[in-house]
Amino acid sequence: MSLFSNLFKRTPPSEPIDLSIIGIDMHSHFIPAIDDGAQTINDSVEMITTMAGLGYRKVITTPHIMGDFYRNTPEIINAGLEQVRKEVAAAGVSIEIEAAAEYYFDFELERKLDNEKLLTMGDNYLLFEVSYMNSPDNLDGIIFKMQTQGYKPILAHPERYPYWFRDMGNFERLKDKGVFFQLNLNSLTGHYSPATMKVAEQMIDKGWYEFLGSDCHHVGHLELIKKVRSAPALRKLVESGKLLNSTL
Repeated sequence: MSLFSNLFKRTPPSEPIDLSIIGIDMHSHFIPAIDDGAQTINDSVEMITTMAGLGYRKVITTPHIMGDFYRNTPEIINAGLEQVRKEVAAAGVSIEIEAAAEYYFDFELERKLDNEKLLTMGDNYLLFEVSYMNSPDNLDGIIFKMQTQGYKPILAHPERYPYWFRDMGNFERLKDKGVFFQLNLNSLTGHYSPATMKVAEQMIDKGWYEFLGSDCHHVGHLELIKKVRSAPALRKLVESGKLLNSTL
């Protein structure tokens, strides 16, 4: 083969990761009409059916709980969970469905920690997120309070907080405090931004992720997930042996 031909020879794509290896998705928004995820029960069934088709045997859906916007409660979430379970079963889809929550780091979270039993997954893992705009105040104090109350904090999609990007030490300090990290699958597609993708890849290289989630809000996210299965960084994470999804 000529040198010219070699220059333009296409590299074969990576074999897509079989998501049944992960088995359990632990971040999604499948309960209808209670946050910015599924809006109808038909949306819920369609998305969960697709998740099952991708190889997931279980989803733990995590509606937003935010003090000034999505005022969800365990009662609202569990009622929605039962509706989703019923309709998915009626559609003949075989998949386990549970619910926890994605707590927003706001003025209400500390009050909830003091006065309520929060929705968790697995061995008392607590999924929370922070602002995309500003670095949160007293984050260390709230993390400490979570841990002293027996919760194991999981920071949702740390790769999406741009104010920490210039100094990876911001993430390392959270790891040193025992915070678990959850990667959004679609962060590896550039869907959120090229910078988000780059930081996600760097954190995979450092071995900082313990959980992988779809953070699925709509069917468009699922179409991206089908494509991201061939991402080399995803393969590296899955083959690292660090993911704890299967323990949930």
